[in-house]
Amino acid sequence: MPAGLRVGLVCPYSLDVPGGVQSHVLGLAGALSAAGHDVAVLAPGDDAGPFPAYVTTTGRAVPMPYNGSVARVSFGPLVAGRVRRWLARGDLDVLHLHEPATPSISVLALWAARVPVVATFHTAQQRPRALETSAATFLRGGLAKIAAHVAVSPEARATLGRYLDADPVVIPNGVDTRRFSAAAAERGGRPTVAFVGRVDEPRKGFRLLLEALPAILRRHPDARLVVVGGDGAALRGVRSNLAAHVELLGTVPEDVKARVLGRADVVVAPNTHGESFGIVLVEAMAAGAAVAASDIPAFRRVLGEGLHGALFRTGDADDLARAVSGLLGRPDERQRLAERGRAAAAAYDWSVVAPRVAAVYAGVLEEGRQVAAG
Repeated sequence: MPAGLRVGLVCPYSLDVPGGVQSHVLGLAGALSAAGHDVAVLAPGDDAGPFPAYVTTTGRAVPMPYNGSVARVSFGPLVAGRVRRWLARGDLDVLHLHEPATPSISVLALWAARVPVVATFHTAQQRPRALETSAATFLRGGLAKIAAHVAVSPEARATLGRYLDADPVVIPNGVDTRRFSAAAAERGGRPTVAFVGRVDEPRKGFRLLLEALPAILRRHPDARLVVVGGDGAALRGVRSNLAAHVELLGTVPEDVKARVLGRADVVVAPNTHGESFGIVLVEAMAAGAAVAASDIPAFRRVLGEGLHGALFRTGDADDLARAVSGLLGRPDERQRLAERGRAAAAAYDWSVVAPRVAAVYAGVLEEGRQVAAG
């Protein structure tokens, strides 16, 4: 793909709240920009905050229940006007939309698009509401404009294939592995378990981890749990002697999150469903931490069916405690898992992933040239 293309990336979810899709879009934008492309990003949000100058926000987002989570999206006539103006100013060669079936600005950009469109689908679930409700027919009219489909995992690919006649290429989420590997620190002293995620969303499994914590502490009384995401409300109703072992950091910058992962002995991902990939697993692996995760399909795939991290039965607090306690008590096994995980994480670095996305752009543009040549 020749350098110097003007690429527009649209994220449907607010940049005011951390999330996997937001992280993916911003990471891809940075990698494309570093490769010499002219990048523009559009996303909901109150302001651009600490983001690069190529990021434009469309204003405050509203919360909407979606896939067991709460998505903060932006829609309506005023937002649609902002999207159209952004597209008109951009003079884009390629428009890359993320989650174009989510009722937010990706849909609005798809309707207004006059350039080749690439779309990435991140969702993995049994019943994608946006594609099965009465709005489905009207969404599919816009979705027919997509020239190339990308799914971030086989699970996301299967979800898309159940509802649309499309054959997406699977390209995983990317991670800046160097940022996390640089944060790796000498481990030792007080055993440290880390959790990264939205503690108020049941599918992220934080309450399950709290349920398992007493059993972990019986085997490792000096262990502590460091939580990235959530505030004091997350421990409401938890006994004080248990809460004393939990450190809540709330929402933190990426470099702080990297340091937490880089110092953790075990990073736990107790998610119960609705995950198409597992970015935090790759981040933890890159940071040199051992990972213990529920055995949902997406996590099994990232962890090489247990080769790159420990798996426990989804929703089973006793099995979670067994897996985490076992890793804390076996430093040699923990180190072996961490070393294999770090090697596996390299496949998800943006230096590997971004060129694959760029190749999709190149294919779409070449196809357009052939059609124009007739």
